[in-house]
Amino acid sequence: MEDTTNEIIGYERIEKFAPEKLVELQKHYKAILELLGEDSEREGLQKTPLRVGKAMQFLTQGYNHDPKEILLSARFKEDFRQMVIVKDIEIFSLCEHHMIPFVGKAHVAYIPNGYITGLSKIARVVEAYSRRLQVQERLTRQIKDTIYDVLKPLGVAVVIEAQHLCMSMRGVQKQNAITTTSDFIGAFERQETRNEFISLIKSDLH
Repeated sequence: MEDTTNEIIGYERIEKFAPEKLVELQKHYKAILELLGEDSEREGLQKTPLRVGKAMQFLTQGYNHDPKEILLSARFKEDFRQMVIVKDIEIFSLCEHHMIPFVGKAHVAYIPNGYITGLSKIARVVEAYSRRLQVQERLTRQIKDTIYDVLKPLGVAVVIEAQHLCMSMRGVQKQNAITTTSDFIGAFERQETRNEFISLIKSDLH
């Protein structure tokens, strides 16, 4: 990946992309514009293939990150065996069926069993998996499995709530539908522990 920095007065933009992939993406997006009936050479569209090529690499940057390595980079021994929750983690992903965004929040909890991880790493794991072509069901499972495999906790819980623009903008065109998925393992398979988690993510303690 190549870093390019564009400096404007009072503004710094850092972009990361693979130049060789960008060349190919530009060609394909130019062809798509023309297939849609547009003039790819008109002023407003001349740089669109370039912009979309960069945007798609940004939106799918999760393929360049290893979620397990993210957790391992900040795994610490700690004798703490109570619930750790990171909630309201923003999700921006692309539905793999239509490549249209779905957006929402993830709520993640685990009960340590000798090891904890940096709180930001939980959010980074969510980001690494969501910045790929996804389905919400798989995304939920991947987050749970990775935390469980790396930290070996007593349990992991993941709940994701998201709005799918493929339902809002096309197809059934329902504007307010929210999809909720959940996955639990270990201690969270017990109803009492699961209820505590659900209650805490619904509360407004802050």
